[in-house]
Amino acid sequence: MNISHIEHIGIAVDNLEEAITYYENVLGMKCYAIEEVVDQKVKTAFFLVGTTKIELLESTTPDGPIGKFIAKKGQGIHHIAFAVNDTDEALKMAEESGVTLIDKQARKGAEGLNIGFLHPKSTLGVLTELCSKN
Repeated sequence: MNISHIEHIGIAVDNLEEAITYYENVLGMKCYAIEEVVDQKVKTAFFLVGTTKIELLESTTPDGPIGKFIAKKGQGIHHIAFAVNDTDEALKMAEESGVTLIDKQARKGAEGLNIGFLHPKSTLGVLTELCSKN
């Protein structure tokens, strides 16, 4: 697997607008995009810090992945995403290495990226996302 950089860090929040206000007014960052990913039941907001993005995630429904995460663990870091050349290839390599996959093949995520998740039980407790543009 060829990881080129940290693509983003996903942070689960209860209220996207309140979180955006904090990141902009307290931390001095600028939100450059807000997007809803309907099939993932999430609304996202992105900030750029150097070459790494922060992705704020608000659930659009309590039964969505972010809604369930917040109900169980509260707000906070949800996942780390790594950029790879080809998400499907990286998922295959991870599985061949014994990692349990959440996604057997890439699906569309925010910003048009192809994404796939590795199960945290196989990644030292860290929900890991692999992302590629193709």
